Amino acid sequence: MTSATSAASGQPSPTPYVIGVDTDATSLRDADHLLRELNTGLGLPEDVFGCTHLVAGGGRRRVALSLAARSRVVIDVARDRLRAQGRTVTDGAWDAEGRAVLYPGAAALTGTLTVAELLERSAIERVRVLGAADPPDPATRLVTREFVRPHWQDGTLVLAAMPHIGGTLVPFEDPDPTPCCAGH
Repeated sequence: MTSATSAASGQPSPTPYVIGVDTDATSLRDADHLLRELNTGLGLPEDVFGCTHLVAGGGRRRVALSLAARSRVVIDVARDRLRAQGRTVTDGAWDAEGRAVLYPGAAALTGTLTVAELLERSAIERVRVLGAADPPDPATRLVTREFVRPHWQDGTLVLAAMPHIGGTLVPFEDPDPTPCCAGH
């Protein structure tokens, strides 16, 4: 995601223009909320990718953001508007393994879909089932829980999923995780 060429294929990346946005967010939930707020405020087109990145540099742990688009104009305008808001913006993403919150087709991933439908409707290119050597059958149903957060892996947007009841799958990341040590 950080360069103009996909590492996996050597082909031009669909999103060669990328900026990083530093934040004070300390949780993924807060970073997701901030990214959606920024997206709304900036009026970004639907083909923009917005990702979260866990960052420990600069003496503080936080969740930073990146925005990527095919259009340099879109990214230049976003950079200027973010800087005008007093945000720290850099060229490039924090790392190549961002967790996508905004991506083409994300809004269409609701309810229960087949793996084939998920891949057809969105920028997600592959589904990986934890503990399985092979990809899932395209007809396998995936219960989205209206929370689908794929990750960039080697220039490919991949959704990690896990087995669920009735032979279905669910995205690995839970929309309402139990905080660590909640029962103590």
